[in-house]
Amino acid sequence: MAKIKVKGSEIAIFTRNEADYICITDIARYKNPDRTDDLIRNWLRNRNTIEFLGIWELLNNPEFNPVEFDGFRKQAGLNSFTLTPSQWIERTNAIGIISKPGRYGGTYAHKDIAFEFASWVSVEFKLYLIKEFQRLKDEELKQLGWDIRRNLAKINYRIHTDAIKENLIPPDLTPRQIEFVYASEADILNMALFGLTAKDWRDCHPGDKGNIRDYAEVSQLVCLSNLENLNALFIRENIPSAERLRKLNQIAIHQMSLLMGDTRIKRLKAGKK
Repeated sequence: MAKIKVKGSEIAIFTRNEADYICITDIARYKNPDRTDDLIRNWLRNRNTIEFLGIWELLNNPEFNPVEFDGFRKQAGLNSFTLTPSQWIERTNAIGIISKPGRYGGTYAHKDIAFEFASWVSVEFKLYLIKEFQRLKDEELKQLGWDIRRNLAKINYRIHTDAIKENLIPPDLTPRQIEFVYASEADILNMALFGLTAKDWRDCHPGDKGNIRDYAEVSQLVCLSNLENLNALFIRENIPSAERLRKLNQIAIHQMSLLMGDTRIKRLKAGKK
């Protein structure tokens, strides 16, 4: 359950079936904290609202009940007509609005519908809501991009260490010796790309946590992923470590010169499409 702050009000958001739902009870609370349910019911009884909700459901929900929708549409606008979120959901089998009980209870609506409700409450509030919602999505995209890059590096690291195990580590080495070989191979990549070993970096950054790769740029992580695959290939071809380092360094120089000017890399770094 995520939350954004819009003009001093906290608005809850959750995801269902890859769709974002925004708490319209929280939106109503911005207008009148004591009558949130009344505001939502007043909005629902509006003919334009019924038309909007019905069309949205027809476009997005194959299980929607159009017969019940027509019944509500004919009554909408009459003084005697009332409608609650639960009635709309139960009788039309709607998916655009959700009533949630419990700690994070309230009425939630698909973002398309929530923005429409926000516009009815306050056009100004709607614009701020859209801005903060997009900021949240940008942050999620940025985090997703970082997770993908880190997981890619981990997958390629597995390929790399498997090649070391199969080709460089005799069966009778002790665990400490194996760890040393892995570290040595990791430093071949570090030297090829960064120009220094992990120890060199720690000596230069005594106050920093993590390792040299945790502070790498996006372009460096992409290049590192490629170098890990290439080094695994070179190991299987029995190329000596000194020669591998020379080859990998040349490849790193060439790839970084290309990646630094790639606009897609720049967008990935910024967390944008």
